[in-house]
Amino acid sequence: VAMAATRSVMRAVRVFEFGGPEVLKLQSDVLVPVPKENQVLIKVHACGVNPVETYIRSGTYARKPALPYTPGSDVAGVIEGVGERVTAFQKGDRVFTLETVSGGYAEYAVAAANRVFPLPDKLDFRQGAAIGVPYFTAYRALFQKGCAKAGESVLVHGASGGVGLAACQIARACGLKVLGTAGTEEGMNVVLRNGAHQAFNHRDPNYIERIKACTGPGGVDIIIEMLSNVNLDADLQLLSRAGRVMVVGCRGRIEINPRDTMSKESSIIGVSLFLATEEERHECATAVLDGIEAGWLKPVVGLEYPLEKVASAHEDIICSSGARGKMVLLL
Repeated sequence: VAMAATRSVMRAVRVFEFGGPEVLKLQSDVLVPVPKENQVLIKVHACGVNPVETYIRSGTYARKPALPYTPGSDVAGVIEGVGERVTAFQKGDRVFTLETVSGGYAEYAVAAANRVFPLPDKLDFRQGAAIGVPYFTAYRALFQKGCAKAGESVLVHGASGGVGLAACQIARACGLKVLGTAGTEEGMNVVLRNGAHQAFNHRDPNYIERIKACTGPGGVDIIIEMLSNVNLDADLQLLSRAGRVMVVGCRGRIEINPRDTMSKESSIIGVSLFLATEEERHECATAVLDGIEAGWLKPVVGLEYPLEKVASAHEDIICSSGARGKMVLLL
């Protein structure tokens, strides 16, 4: 039975036009959404901030939501009410989401019940907001698209952010040799604490040579690439025979020599969680929930912002000197 929210209006971030971080407007009189059939209403305690949300907001991304909209997909909180035909959840359940229908930068959010998962007591809401997009993306990049196998080596290029740390934890748990890059000493330490066997500072002018020395003449089997517009050309030099670069993040164009792929029969593969099938999402969810239960999946929370500072969060996720975990908004 659909439950009315305790309040009829809420605070939520609204975007009325595409543009810079200043278009994120916090409003206090937004109607609390009502869950329809197969949907749930969540009282949001924390919401993750993902780089893709800044691209969508700027209007430069392939997918443009209808204006006005509320950004945010990774929320963690408590079920406030359920729509018809929802049997998996009830009021009071702790949950996290992979995506929302109404937007996560808000005090309440509606989500499809099949995009909502139980949040075990061992993780807090901040950590819950750091699971969805990062871990599902990392699992998809490594296994569904990258066909990673135990015993192979993986270089996580930009390993100290949300997706990067997720990739390090998952790859390590699944028997891969894990190398990670970060932009700061602190970032490198976080990477090493979260599954990487070795870490490299990508601000060191000789870091590519250091990685080559580490992998030997064989090269690296898989590269999880967060900034392909900067690194793709160098990545192709680092790959093993039949190695593959998984393009998870990109902020512009880059020139490469396709011959570099021919000499090793290597691949450049794009990754988009948005294109995952229902079966693939279910596989990701199973692996993620299993990792939480087993204890190796431990989200690292980085910078935290109140909802009022959402514009700063969007600025910092693109411009900061080095990531240290997943950025979250706290409600």
